[in-house]
Amino acid sequence: MPRPVRLTLLLLAVLAIAAALWWQLGRPHAQRALVLYGNIDLRQIDLPFNDSERVAAVLVQEGDHVRAGQLLARLDTSRLAPQVAKAQAQVAAQQQVLLRLQRGNRPEEIAEARANVTMATADAGNAQAQYQRMQSLAERSSGRAVSRQDLDAAKDAADAAQARLTQTQKALALEQIGPRREDIAQAEAQLQADEADLALAQQNLANAELHAPLDTVVRARLTEPGDMSSPQQSAFTLAIIDPKWVRAYVDEIDLGRIREGLCARVTVDSFPTRSFNGWVGFISPLSEFTPKNVETTQLRSSLVYEVHVFVDDPQDLLRLGMPATVQVLDSDTTQPEDPPKAAAADSADSKTSQARRCGQTAHEPHEH
Repeated sequence: MPRPVRLTLLLLAVLAIAAALWWQLGRPHAQRALVLYGNIDLRQIDLPFNDSERVAAVLVQEGDHVRAGQLLARLDTSRLAPQVAKAQAQVAAQQQVLLRLQRGNRPEEIAEARANVTMATADAGNAQAQYQRMQSLAERSSGRAVSRQDLDAAKDAADAAQARLTQTQKALALEQIGPRREDIAQAEAQLQADEADLALAQQNLANAELHAPLDTVVRARLTEPGDMSSPQQSAFTLAIIDPKWVRAYVDEIDLGRIREGLCARVTVDSFPTRSFNGWVGFISPLSEFTPKNVETTQLRSSLVYEVHVFVDDPQDLLRLGMPATVQVLDSDTTQPEDPPKAAAADSADSKTSQARRCGQTAHEPHEH
């Protein structure tokens, strides 16, 4: 081959290599995906009885899915039921006392008081007339027909009869007026106190049944029939399975690449061929040093920010504490112009719309 041709081919080869290097090194590189590492987290409830009684029955096992309001366990009510019956009787008795005071005196009682006044009036008139006669006789006989002692006795009898008349007149007036307002107020207050005692007894009886506060899973059964319950000792530990999230940490240098509302993909070692869709729901405003139980690609102490990536897990496959890997998806291709705010991340409507937007199978989350 002639030398000029060889030189030309060599020059073209050099130019091709230079062009390839320029294209490879000079073109903008795609930014690596943000990957976070953390553990599955969820909320738990320690559920004790409110009173100290003997446990009569435990109706659920560990791992059972329970609905809100479902009966979990029951205490012995042999002491509580009679307390309710006694309080009900006290309320009924006080209601009758108050009713009697509000209705006032019966017509028969007023008629009896009026008859007493009539009889006392007659007695007072007779006694006064007897005294006047004896006084007149004493004056005409200059004290010889009637002794001073008999005259004083007649006067005392007249005064006593008049006093009895006054007493019966006052009694008739009281019968006609009826009970005092203060007595009625006292009876009403006593009835309220008895009703409060009844409500407390009924609440204590209701507290003998332990119900699930939310849709949960029984994580631990900590009491058995025959045990003595206590408000300081949990009977069950319940796990709230919705929402679930990955508690992860982002380095300070990557903080600008993540925000609330970004979609994410979550994987766990237990299901290597499956991914779970999620979204960033919380970024801590405070920095901290890397926790010892968090494994990152660079095991070193550095300032990080706690991140909660909520996960859609309708089949309840993820368990508390599972190591998880989170890949935060590119915001330029997956996010709308106005992502939901973290303040609304816990509302049902926000979660449903977020699930649909991030490609999840939307389901209605439970209210918390």
